[in-house]
Amino acid sequence: MAKYLKGAIGLLLFALPGVANADVKSASPAGFEIESKAMVSMPPTEAYAKLGRIGDWWSSAHTYSGKASNLSLELRAGGCFCETIPEGGGTIEHGRIIYAQPGTALRLQGALGPLQQEAAIGTLTWSLKPVAGGTEITQTYVVGGHVRGGADKFAAIVDQVMAEQLRRLAQSGAK
Repeated sequence: MAKYLKGAIGLLLFALPGVANADVKSASPAGFEIESKAMVSMPPTEAYAKLGRIGDWWSSAHTYSGKASNLSLELRAGGCFCETIPEGGGTIEHGRIIYAQPGTALRLQGALGPLQQEAAIGTLTWSLKPVAGGTEITQTYVVGGHVRGGADKFAAIVDQVMAEQLRRLAQSGAK
């Protein structure tokens, strides 16, 4: 957990290139909404499939195991965004897919990172829109509930971490 928070705080120190409009849309002690957009040079169906290969693009610095290759994301309703921790045989459910429409959108519910130990729930949505030259991906994360110290204190950090993940997804699509 300390590694996750250290990485998240470190992200506040620099701007993230390649992501347009990373933004805290709203924040209050009861919750927050963040949004980022990015372009990938592939059609929406390929971008959707790339979401499912989360271990290829998610940052290892933002995992409990220290290795993004331990992440999995099942692209179906009820599917798990999970992580295995090989040392000791642990597992973590980061979220559960609640909406899966190939080439259009993927939505999961879960309190990510340090929010997992709070009485909060988050809804993370990736919306895919075909545009000239590829796909525009809009990533939104809406969090609400009881967060000790106030959810608004997490908004900027979570925005930076999630914007980094979207940037990494976009960059992985360029390969």
